[in-house]
Amino acid sequence: MNIPFEPQVFGTSVNVHLLLEYLAFFIGFRYYLYLKRTKSDAITGKNRLSILLGAIVGAFIGSRFFAFLENPVFHFSSDHLIRILNAKTIMGGLFGGLIGVELAKKIIREKESSGDLFTLPLILGIFIGRIGCFLSGIREFTYGKPTSFFLGINLGDGIKRHPIALYELFFLAGLFWLLKYLWENKKLENGTLFKFFMIAYFSWRFAVEFLKPNTFFISGLSSIQWLCIICFLYYSKTLKKYVVYACQKIYLL
Repeated sequence: MNIPFEPQVFGTSVNVHLLLEYLAFFIGFRYYLYLKRTKSDAITGKNRLSILLGAIVGAFIGSRFFAFLENPVFHFSSDHLIRILNAKTIMGGLFGGLIGVELAKKIIREKESSGDLFTLPLILGIFIGRIGCFLSGIREFTYGKPTSFFLGINLGDGIKRHPIALYELFFLAGLFWLLKYLWENKKLENGTLFKFFMIAYFSWRFAVEFLKPNTFFISGLSSIQWLCIICFLYYSKTLKKYVVYACQKIYLL
């Protein structure tokens, strides 16, 4: 199979990445509805709908805004408005969705944590989307720097590169299994599962950004890495709580 992978159907090229994006939304949402039916939810249906709407609006704005910040020089020099509007990043979507949810909860005066039900569907959706990113090769900015590492793959330009999307598939599979296990077997405080997901995923993205051929930096870090730092500050209380807990456990050993 050649990458980028674009199969021909009746003489027309199929955009596999776009197809998998739609599939990710569909399956992720169906999985969310399944969990909502089978898991207890402290939030009423009306408020949950308002929160979902806040998440969608926030994710849409955040994904475009932070995609623009990934390389503002390029976007300012681009004369294609459609290209600018189509640029998006899952990192901005996640953080924008988080802000959208918090604003919606303030408006409807909902005090219960709402993220746990979204966590596993989000990971599943990102996983399916990343398959599309991998199959798109260098047409999606999820590829890595040239490398002589044995996992290097020709992603369409004849150069062996770090297949970052492929690395992420393995990371997401492990994260999904771990968080599912914790949710089903540990008594976690409401909202903790989503916080674990955000901290883990943003930590992963902070590290893997060093393998990407970024061209726009602020003080030596990419825009995505600065977004990760903002996320860590947002969850600083959770990080401090569980770092102290882990240190206490290690000390008792």
